Amino acid sequence: DFMVLFSSHRSILGGLGRADYCAANAYLDAFARANPLNKCDYVCSVIWDGWQEVGMAAEEAARRGVAPEAGMLTAEGVEAFARALDGAWPELVVSTRDFLALVAESKRVKSTGALREAERAKASQPLHARPGIMTPYVAPGNDTERALAEIWQQLLGIESVGIHDNFFELGGDSVLTIQIIARTNKMGLRLTPQQVFQHQTIAELAAIAGTSQSIQVEQEVVTGDVPLTPIQRWFFELDVADPHHWNQALLLDVNDPLDAAHLRQAVAQLLIHHDALRLRFGREGEDLRQVNAAPTPDVPFSLVNLAALPECELKGAIEGEAAAAQGSLDLAEGPLMRVAYFERENRRAGRLLIVAHHLVMDAVSWRIILEDLTTAYEQLARGEAVTLPAKTTSFKTYAERLSEYAQTEPVRAELDYWVAAGRRMAGRLPRDFAEADGANTEGSARTLRVALGAEETHSLLHKVPQVYRTQINDVLLTALVKGFGRWTGRDSLAVDLEGHGRDAMVEEVDITRTVGWFTTLYPVLLELEPGDRDGGALKRVKEQLRAAPNQGLGYGLLRYLSRDERAAEELRRVPRPEISFLYLGQLDQAIAANSPFSPAKESRGATASPRARRSHLLSVSSFVAEGQLNLDWTYSENIHASATIERLAGDYLQALGELIEHCLGASMGGYTPSDFPDAELGQEELDRLLADLSRIEE
Repeated sequence: DFMVLFSSHRSILGGLGRADYCAANAYLDAFARANPLNKCDYVCSVIWDGWQEVGMAAEEAARRGVAPEAGMLTAEGVEAFARALDGAWPELVVSTRDFLALVAESKRVKSTGALREAERAKASQPLHARPGIMTPYVAPGNDTERALAEIWQQLLGIESVGIHDNFFELGGDSVLTIQIIARTNKMGLRLTPQQVFQHQTIAELAAIAGTSQSIQVEQEVVTGDVPLTPIQRWFFELDVADPHHWNQALLLDVNDPLDAAHLRQAVAQLLIHHDALRLRFGREGEDLRQVNAAPTPDVPFSLVNLAALPECELKGAIEGEAAAAQGSLDLAEGPLMRVAYFERENRRAGRLLIVAHHLVMDAVSWRIILEDLTTAYEQLARGEAVTLPAKTTSFKTYAERLSEYAQTEPVRAELDYWVAAGRRMAGRLPRDFAEADGANTEGSARTLRVALGAEETHSLLHKVPQVYRTQINDVLLTALVKGFGRWTGRDSLAVDLEGHGRDAMVEEVDITRTVGWFTTLYPVLLELEPGDRDGGALKRVKEQLRAAPNQGLGYGLLRYLSRDERAAEELRRVPRPEISFLYLGQLDQAIAANSPFSPAKESRGATASPRARRSHLLSVSSFVAEGQLNLDWTYSENIHASATIERLAGDYLQALGELIEHCLGASMGGYTPSDFPDAELGQEELDRLLADLSRIEE
């Protein structure tokens, strides 16, 4: 006469590891109702809470020796069953709890520790098969090698990394190096960025892991005077209009609604933990002064309630608030960071805006900030005290070490290199329009984004590096000088090369988890010979980039921090390049896979005042996101026509594609002198030696 199907609320709410359970119950319901052989007059599915006295929940509680969670009593179940038979419902939900609250709780399950661990494990799975490199695979043989191999596999997205595989040939870059160091140091292996550059295989790194001197880091709140670093002095030398409005910013989708009170407390903890966020700037006469202020009760956090706003007005409201926040920082009094949470109605996902002045934040710092904000928020939501990862070297200590290092003989010895290179810098870039005074402003800036295809990007990251033992910047900059040559008619290009600066060789410093602005900016002259084809051009640019000492750190030290006024004056007389280039790394790594945040589609607002004069005529920023290399070409519409930049970007992509195609060809490849730094050979000598060795082998 009737059929009643029994199941728990988990059959519709789901849960970690419950996909098969939900599917089975859904199929059973559908089958029972649709089965033509079913002669029952009444089919009802009853979905109810767990039981307090009997059933799986009670048995599990008894097995673990704990009291069963609050659930349905058997008497309540009998009553619900009787009412089901009295009715005519195809489906019935029975709960002694607020079922809508139960649904909301289930939707928040992704923030629980269990699901985070599952997502973290999923994120660690390799994305790509092991590249076809010449080095044979050798499996890790001890715990240290296994730990390093696992970290490399996670960050590079490659399965089966062997202990003799070269990090850079697998597609590694200096940005990923910082993450490697942060993870290995957390495990107690103690490595430095310099060691990764000097020992580029797991076998070599495992042999020296833990041998570097342990760096004692102050964990207390840091206050007091801080020397300005070269990049900070470079900024003030620009003398931009509205210097308080020159920012880094992120606008993020919040996957699940956040508690504003907990978020405010989490922001307060960030300001306490990361000292650079409390920096203040002022002038004493002609001198600039930087001070690390003490924490204050004021938290630069605001809650913006958008619950009553129609969907059509949402974008405008968010972008209006973001624009206001961008111009609201104060260099002298603070704050130099603001956080705004945009709350939506019915617990819909909102937005999170974080704005920080560039003087206290760089691109690498974002991952640290987002990780620590997430950690602090989750601990507060669980009612726990906030415990963030141990500090690395404070920005104050780093700046002091940098000032000391600037006066040493190794830095002074670099002066001849930088002066000689500067004197040979190429001429001005072509202009489409006469450059009127003040024309190159942020307000006139426009950005063209172009992208390399996914397949070519994969080859660029995982196949090209092994051919000529290159790093990604070698290839990107070779394409740059080739692409610009079609526009300028020259075989040379002067470029201000921007680096993250955290790999510089400064002793007794570990800044892998330090928030601040560590960027290096130094000029390079890239020169090709008229007869250079793709391989020759790539080897030549590689050697020119390797010739810059200590990742370019010394240029800024000599120009801005050296007490040798003659050296500083010599560098100031050298004209700066009109184009800047930056490779930001693989930004898919910037926001962790298990993060509650993802990029938002609305605008974060103008990060610089429209009245500010731009530092370069052309700025090229490149990064990998969603498997594609993206390039942002930023120019002034007062100086260059959009058609010019479109042609230039197209020429660049063509040159880059030709380099990739060349490297994938049969019998391509070779060594350059920087592959054997102790041999002190030129390219021609090395080529003759390798040819002789090849004949001997034959």
